[in-house]
Amino acid sequence: MLRKLLLLPALRPFLLILLLLVLWDLAIRVFKIPAYLIPRPEEVVRQLVSEWNNLLRQSWKTTQATLGGFALTILIGIPLAMVIAYSRLVESYVYPLLVFSQSIPKVAIAPLFVVWFGFGIFPKIISAFLLGFFPVVVSTVMGFKSVEPDMLDLARSMGASRLQTFFKISLPQALPAIFSGLKVSITLAVVGAVVGEFVGSNSGIGYVLQVANGNFDLPLMFAALVVLSSIGVLLFAAIDLAERLAIPWHASQRQVL
Repeated sequence: MLRKLLLLPALRPFLLILLLLVLWDLAIRVFKIPAYLIPRPEEVVRQLVSEWNNLLRQSWKTTQATLGGFALTILIGIPLAMVIAYSRLVESYVYPLLVFSQSIPKVAIAPLFVVWFGFGIFPKIISAFLLGFFPVVVSTVMGFKSVEPDMLDLARSMGASRLQTFFKISLPQALPAIFSGLKVSITLAVVGAVVGEFVGSNSGIGYVLQVANGNFDLPLMFAALVVLSSIGVLLFAAIDLAERLAIPWHASQRQVL
């Protein structure tokens, strides 16, 4: 019974985390790694408990910037990708510029957002948007371009309008690719929000990391990273749940033991 419980799919990530924590602690003890290089797991947990209220408050600031950037990604990225997918002229003009924009380090241009928009939340939203924008556009374009032409021809031969064809055939077949892009985008949006907080902010997990780094407080830094990773995991899980509800018929939703 215990063996079956431990092998449940939902518990496997936690078992792996527990194993990594044990290996982490053993490595520090065996190789005698000093605390100023890597703290012990119990020190991180202790710091996480003592600073929990502050970390929770700061994580909400980061989550707000992440969700704001992710919302912009959906509102701008998906419609733009649809235009690119259905217009070769627009694709020839816009797509190369999108690829070119990804070669620009976001850390390098993030200070400009502070100059243009101040020290509020908006620069962090823009930074999160820029990092999460490209995967959604690429996946959505690929999704709509992968719709089988025979299905579209069949719909036209049966008298379906363009709107009916879009909602009954094109959109359902493109949804798996769209959700794949959204999953990548939401994790990158978290990174983008933190990049914005690094550049100019007095709140958020990025700010906590900067303060901890300046004070050489490694346990606090690792605790902040744990919280930041948890934000990414929870947001990814929310997108995954939305995918399961939206396309339960797709092959990707089959349970694999």
